[in-house]
Amino acid sequence: MVRYGFSAYDLEYFLLILVRVSCFVFVAPFFSMKNTPANVRVGISFFTSLLLYQALTPARAVAYSTVTEYAVIVMKEAVVGLLIGFAASICTTIVNFAGSIADMETGLSMVTLMDPTTRESTSITGALYQYILMLLMIATGMYRYLFGALADTFELIPINGAVFHSDLLMTSMITFLGDYVIIGFRIVLPIFCSILLLNAVLGVLAKVSPQMNMFAVGIQLKILVGLSVLFFTAGILPGIADFIFEEMKRMIVSFMGGMT
Repeated sequence: MVRYGFSAYDLEYFLLILVRVSCFVFVAPFFSMKNTPANVRVGISFFTSLLLYQALTPARAVAYSTVTEYAVIVMKEAVVGLLIGFAASICTTIVNFAGSIADMETGLSMVTLMDPTTRESTSITGALYQYILMLLMIATGMYRYLFGALADTFELIPINGAVFHSDLLMTSMITFLGDYVIIGFRIVLPIFCSILLLNAVLGVLAKVSPQMNMFAVGIQLKILVGLSVLFFTAGILPGIADFIFEEMKRMIVSFMGGMT
Protein backbone atom coordinates (compact mmCIF):
# COMPACT_ATOMS: atom_id res chain seq x y z
CA MET A 1 0.00 0.00 0.00
CA VAL A 2 1.38 3.37 -0.99
CA ARG A 3 1.46 5.99 1.75
CA TYR A 4 0.91 9.57 0.70
CA GLY A 5 1.39 11.13 4.12
CA PHE A 6 4.16 13.61 4.88
CA SER A 7 5.22 15.58 7.91
CA ALA A 8 5.10 19.33 8.37
CA TYR A 9 8.90 19.36 8.25
CA ASP A 10 8.85 17.74 4.80
CA LEU A 11 6.48 20.41 3.55
CA GLU A 12 8.56 23.21 5.04
CA TYR A 13 11.76 21.92 3.49
CA PHE A 14 10.09 21.37 0.11
CA LEU A 15 8.75 24.93 0.13
CA LEU A 16 12.25 26.29 0.78
CA ILE A 17 13.55 24.35 -2.22
CA LEU A 18 10.61 25.60 -4.28
CA VAL A 19 11.36 29.21 -3.35
CA ARG A 20 14.97 28.99 -4.55
CA VAL A 21 14.07 27.17 -7.77
CA SER A 22 11.11 29.40 -8.64
CA CYS A 23 13.14 32.58 -8.08
CA PHE A 24 15.86 31.17 -10.34
CA VAL A 25 13.37 30.30 -13.09
CA PHE A 26 11.82 33.78 -12.75
CA VAL A 27 15.05 35.58 -13.76
CA ALA A 28 17.11 32.94 -15.62
CA PRO A 29 17.61 33.45 -19.37
CA PHE A 30 15.20 31.72 -21.75
CA PHE A 31 12.84 30.71 -18.90
CA SER A 32 12.18 34.31 -17.86
CA MET A 33 11.06 35.47 -21.30
CA LYS A 34 7.70 37.24 -21.27
CA ASN A 35 6.30 34.98 -23.98
CA THR A 36 6.94 31.90 -21.83
CA PRO A 37 3.56 30.92 -20.31
CA ALA A 38 3.33 31.40 -16.56
CA ASN A 39 1.89 27.90 -16.03
CA VAL A 40 4.93 26.44 -17.83
CA ARG A 41 7.30 28.26 -15.48
CA VAL A 42 5.27 27.17 -12.48
CA GLY A 43 5.31 23.56 -13.67
CA ILE A 44 9.06 23.63 -14.30
CA SER A 45 9.66 25.10 -10.84
CA PHE A 46 7.40 22.60 -9.07
CA PHE A 47 8.63 19.41 -10.72
CA THR A 48 12.28 20.48 -10.53
CA SER A 49 11.82 21.18 -6.82
CA LEU A 50 10.17 17.79 -6.38
CA LEU A 51 13.11 16.01 -8.00
CA LEU A 52 15.62 17.97 -5.93
CA TYR A 53 13.67 17.24 -2.76
CA GLN A 54 13.87 13.49 -3.41
CA ALA A 55 17.65 13.76 -3.81
CA LEU A 56 18.50 16.36 -1.19
CA THR A 57 16.34 15.57 1.84
CA PRO A 58 18.69 16.14 4.81
CA ALA A 59 18.98 14.08 7.94
CA ARG A 60 18.18 17.01 10.22
CA ALA A 61 15.51 19.67 10.13
CA VAL A 62 16.06 23.33 9.35
CA ALA A 63 16.57 25.05 12.69
CA TYR A 64 14.12 27.84 13.50
CA SER A 65 11.79 28.61 16.38
CA THR A 66 9.42 31.35 15.22
CA VAL A 67 7.54 32.27 12.09
CA THR A 68 9.77 35.33 11.67
CA GLU A 69 12.89 33.16 11.57
CA TYR A 70 11.28 30.92 8.95
CA ALA A 71 10.39 34.01 6.90
CA VAL A 72 14.04 35.10 7.08
CA ILE A 73 15.10 31.68 5.78
CA VAL A 74 12.59 32.00 2.94
CA MET A 75 14.02 35.41 2.03
CA LYS A 76 17.55 34.02 2.05
CA GLU A 77 16.58 31.21 -0.31
CA ALA A 78 14.81 33.68 -2.58
CA VAL A 79 17.90 35.90 -2.73
CA VAL A 80 20.11 32.88 -3.52
CA GLY A 81 17.87 31.85 -6.41
CA LEU A 82 17.61 35.41 -7.71
CA LEU A 83 21.37 35.97 -7.61
CA ILE A 84 22.15 32.75 -9.45
CA GLY A 85 19.57 33.52 -12.12
CA PHE A 86 20.74 37.12 -12.30
CA ALA A 87 24.35 35.99 -12.82
CA ALA A 88 23.24 34.08 -15.91
CA SER A 89 20.75 36.69 -17.12
CA ILE A 90 23.09 39.69 -17.15
CA CYS A 91 25.42 37.88 -19.55
CA THR A 92 22.72 37.90 -22.24
CA THR A 93 22.69 41.71 -22.17
CA ILE A 94 26.14 41.72 -23.79
CA VAL A 95 24.62 41.01 -27.21
CA ASN A 96 22.21 43.93 -26.78
CA PHE A 97 25.18 46.18 -26.05
CA ALA A 98 26.98 44.88 -29.15
CA GLY A 99 23.86 45.37 -31.24
CA SER A 100 23.50 48.96 -30.06
CA ILE A 101 27.08 49.72 -31.09
CA ALA A 102 26.56 48.08 -34.49
CA ASP A 103 23.37 50.06 -35.14
CA MET A 104 25.04 53.29 -34.04
CA GLU A 105 27.87 52.72 -36.52
CA THR A 106 25.61 51.74 -39.41
CA GLY A 107 23.08 54.54 -38.84
CA LEU A 108 20.25 52.31 -37.59
CA SER A 109 20.36 53.51 -34.00
CA MET A 110 17.14 55.51 -34.46
CA VAL A 111 15.27 52.39 -35.60
CA THR A 112 14.04 50.43 -32.59
CA LEU A 113 11.47 47.72 -32.10
CA MET A 114 9.59 46.19 -29.19
CA ASP A 115 11.21 42.97 -28.06
CA PRO A 116 8.35 40.59 -27.09
CA THR A 117 10.66 38.57 -24.84
CA THR A 118 11.50 41.49 -22.55
CA ARG A 119 8.75 44.01 -23.44
CA GLU A 120 11.45 46.65 -23.89
CA SER A 121 12.61 48.74 -26.82
CA THR A 122 15.73 47.32 -28.42
CA SER A 123 17.83 47.80 -31.54
CA ILE A 124 17.41 45.66 -34.65
CA THR A 125 20.85 44.05 -34.51
CA GLY A 126 20.57 43.55 -30.75
CA ALA A 127 17.26 41.72 -31.18
CA LEU A 128 18.83 39.57 -33.92
CA TYR A 129 21.76 38.64 -31.69
CA GLN A 130 19.39 37.99 -28.78
CA TYR A 131 17.20 35.56 -30.72
CA ILE A 132 20.21 33.74 -32.14
CA LEU A 133 21.70 33.44 -28.66
CA MET A 134 18.48 31.95 -27.28
CA LEU A 135 18.32 29.53 -30.22
CA LEU A 136 21.91 28.40 -29.64
CA MET A 137 21.22 28.06 -25.92
CA ILE A 138 18.52 25.52 -26.76
CA ALA A 139 20.53 23.79 -29.50
CA THR A 140 23.68 23.40 -27.38
CA GLY A 141 21.84 22.32 -24.22
CA MET A 142 23.04 25.28 -22.18
CA TYR A 143 19.76 25.24 -20.27
CA ARG A 144 20.77 21.86 -18.85
CA TYR A 145 23.95 23.42 -17.48
CA LEU A 146 21.87 26.12 -15.78
CA PHE A 147 19.70 23.55 -14.03
CA GLY A 148 22.77 21.49 -13.17
CA ALA A 149 24.35 24.57 -11.61
CA LEU A 150 21.15 25.20 -9.66
CA ALA A 151 21.20 21.63 -8.35
CA ASP A 152 24.85 21.99 -7.33
CA THR A 153 24.01 25.06 -5.26
CA PHE A 154 22.09 22.86 -2.82
CA GLU A 155 25.32 20.96 -2.18
CA LEU A 156 27.54 24.02 -1.91
CA ILE A 157 24.92 26.29 -0.30
CA PRO A 158 22.53 24.12 1.72
CA ILE A 159 19.15 25.35 2.88
CA ASN A 160 19.66 28.20 5.37
CA GLY A 161 23.41 27.97 4.75
CA ALA A 162 23.93 31.04 2.57
CA VAL A 163 26.45 33.58 3.83
CA PHE A 164 26.48 36.69 1.66
CA HIS A 165 29.88 38.32 1.18
CA SER A 166 29.21 41.75 -0.25
CA ASP A 167 32.88 42.34 -1.12
CA LEU A 168 33.09 39.18 -3.25
CA LEU A 169 29.78 39.91 -4.96
CA MET A 170 30.89 43.47 -5.69
CA THR A 171 34.18 42.21 -7.11
CA SER A 172 32.27 39.80 -9.34
CA MET A 173 30.12 42.63 -10.69
CA ILE A 174 33.12 44.88 -11.35
CA THR A 175 34.87 42.05 -13.18
CA PHE A 176 31.75 41.44 -15.24
CA LEU A 177 31.51 45.10 -16.26
CA GLY A 178 35.01 44.89 -17.70
CA ASP A 179 34.19 41.67 -19.54
CA TYR A 180 30.89 43.24 -20.66
CA VAL A 181 32.67 45.93 -22.65
CA ILE A 182 35.45 43.67 -23.93
CA ILE A 183 33.16 40.89 -25.20
CA GLY A 184 30.69 43.40 -26.64
CA PHE A 185 33.39 45.10 -28.71
CA ARG A 186 34.81 41.75 -29.81
CA ILE A 187 31.38 40.78 -31.13
CA VAL A 188 30.91 44.00 -33.10
CA LEU A 189 34.57 44.42 -34.14
CA PRO A 190 34.10 43.42 -37.83
CA ILE A 191 31.33 45.97 -38.32
CA PHE A 192 33.20 48.61 -36.32
CA CYS A 193 36.38 48.23 -38.36
CA SER A 194 34.52 48.18 -41.67
CA ILE A 195 32.61 51.35 -40.88
CA LEU A 196 35.80 53.03 -39.63
CA LEU A 197 37.52 52.21 -42.92
CA LEU A 198 34.48 53.47 -44.83
CA ASN A 199 34.54 56.76 -42.90
CA ALA A 200 38.21 57.20 -43.83
CA VAL A 201 37.40 56.60 -47.50
CA LEU A 202 34.49 59.04 -47.39
CA GLY A 203 36.73 61.63 -45.76
CA VAL A 204 39.23 61.33 -48.58
CA LEU A 205 36.48 61.54 -51.20
CA ALA A 206 35.07 64.64 -49.51
CA LYS A 207 38.43 66.37 -50.00
CA VAL A 208 38.87 65.13 -53.56
CA SER A 209 35.37 66.04 -54.77
CA PRO A 210 33.80 68.67 -52.47
CA GLN A 211 30.79 69.03 -54.77
CA MET A 212 29.62 65.51 -53.89
CA ASN A 213 27.14 65.27 -51.00
CA MET A 214 28.99 62.81 -48.79
CA PHE A 215 26.31 62.96 -46.10
CA ALA A 216 23.61 61.51 -48.35
CA VAL A 217 25.99 59.00 -49.92
CA GLY A 218 27.57 58.01 -46.60
CA ILE A 219 24.30 57.06 -44.92
CA GLN A 220 23.40 54.62 -47.68
CA LEU A 221 26.91 53.18 -47.87
CA LYS A 222 27.07 52.65 -44.11
CA ILE A 223 23.82 50.69 -44.09
CA LEU A 224 24.90 48.64 -47.11
CA VAL A 225 28.35 47.88 -45.71
CA GLY A 226 27.00 47.16 -42.21
CA LEU A 227 24.37 44.70 -43.45
CA SER A 228 26.89 43.06 -45.78
CA VAL A 229 29.42 42.55 -43.00
CA LEU A 230 26.65 41.25 -40.73
CA PHE A 231 25.67 38.75 -43.44
CA PHE A 232 29.20 37.55 -44.18
CA THR A 233 30.10 37.23 -40.49
CA ALA A 234 27.05 35.11 -39.63
CA GLY A 235 29.36 32.11 -39.36
CA ILE A 236 31.04 33.53 -36.25
CA LEU A 237 27.76 33.63 -34.29
CA PRO A 238 28.39 30.21 -32.66
CA GLY A 239 31.75 31.56 -31.49
CA ILE A 240 29.97 34.61 -30.07
CA ALA A 241 27.63 32.29 -28.20
CA ASP A 242 30.64 30.45 -26.78
CA PHE A 243 31.98 33.75 -25.41
CA ILE A 244 28.62 34.46 -23.75
CA PHE A 245 28.24 30.96 -22.33
CA GLU A 246 31.76 30.93 -20.89
CA GLU A 247 31.11 34.28 -19.24
CA MET A 248 27.81 32.92 -17.94
CA LYS A 249 29.54 29.94 -16.33
CA ARG A 250 32.20 32.21 -14.85
CA MET A 251 29.61 34.55 -13.35
CA ILE A 252 27.54 31.74 -11.83
CA VAL A 253 30.63 30.25 -10.17
CA SER A 254 31.71 33.71 -8.98
CA PHE A 255 28.32 34.51 -7.48
CA MET A 256 28.14 31.11 -5.80
CA GLY A 257 31.56 31.80 -4.29
CA GLY A 258 30.18 35.04 -2.85
CA MET A 259 27.41 33.15 -1.02
CA THR A 260 29.38 30.26 0.51
